[in-house]
Amino acid sequence: MFTQDRDSMRRFFLDAWRKARDDGAQIEPLEEQIASVVRAHPEYHTLLDDPDAALSRDFLPESGATNPFLHLSLHLAILEQVTTDRPPGIRTVYHHFVAAEGNPHQAEHRIMDCLAQALWEAQRSGRPPDESAYLECLQRLIAAKGPSR
Repeated sequence: MFTQDRDSMRRFFLDAWRKARDDGAQIEPLEEQIASVVRAHPEYHTLLDDPDAALSRDFLPESGATNPFLHLSLHLAILEQVTTDRPPGIRTVYHHFVAAEGNPHQAEHRIMDCLAQALWEAQRSGRPPDESAYLECLQRLIAAKGPSR
């Protein structure tokens, strides 16, 4: 799954989703985690049920299209961060959002913008993500106590 090749990464998601829907398929833990995140996003099911379309489609920001593979990957990244508590303190922040939002999925959506910003800044600068800036972004959200989306 950890690759820079867009099609390979997409195929991994598509295969996990296919296996999750096939009652007799052997499914690995990471594949089940992917399937769980996909289940929470029914708006992506039609696309993921059509591998040819999913592999060939570009999701360009200028067209206003959300990239479902990026969105799902951000969910997975947040879950991994919470599991490992990396950056240190993210688990506490996550549990704060779960309590405030009432469910883990919505909590992940609250965290997602800060994670995407940290990753974008890292890519732009050519450096690793700034964990402190990421946590500061999340602390600002907590302080603002704004409505969820």
